[in-house]
Amino acid sequence: MLQPARVKHTKVHKGKLKPKASRGTELSFGSFGLKASESSWIKSNQLEASRRVMTRFVQRGGKIWTRVFPDKPRTAKSAEVGMGGGRGALSHFIVPIEAGRVIFEIDGLSETLAREALRLGAFKLPIKTRIIKR
Repeated sequence: MLQPARVKHTKVHKGKLKPKASRGTELSFGSFGLKASESSWIKSNQLEASRRVMTRFVQRGGKIWTRVFPDKPRTAKSAEVGMGGGRGALSHFIVPIEAGRVIFEIDGLSETLAREALRLGAFKLPIKTRIIKR
């Protein structure tokens, strides 16, 4: 799974999601992309599942770029632990996704194959997305 090699602070504030992305909204590398239609937090394992299914579909045909990286740590307390006692241990990493942000880009495939790969990848994500092209 995607995660940073080192983190300076393992417990950070939750923060607020922006309603709309101000950067990362245009295609930079590929001809087709998967763009978020709503804002949410995405876990690293959800991103990895999406990337894997797209890679398996294209096999050795095209190139896939991941435009986001989960570098925000999230904590969780174990099951059946009482209230209090401070914050829990590091659980997983997330990436805050704003509406309009490009998550994946793909190139080197025909339009039908690229759309199908991105559609399969979109099924693995917990947000609504749309496929864009250059």
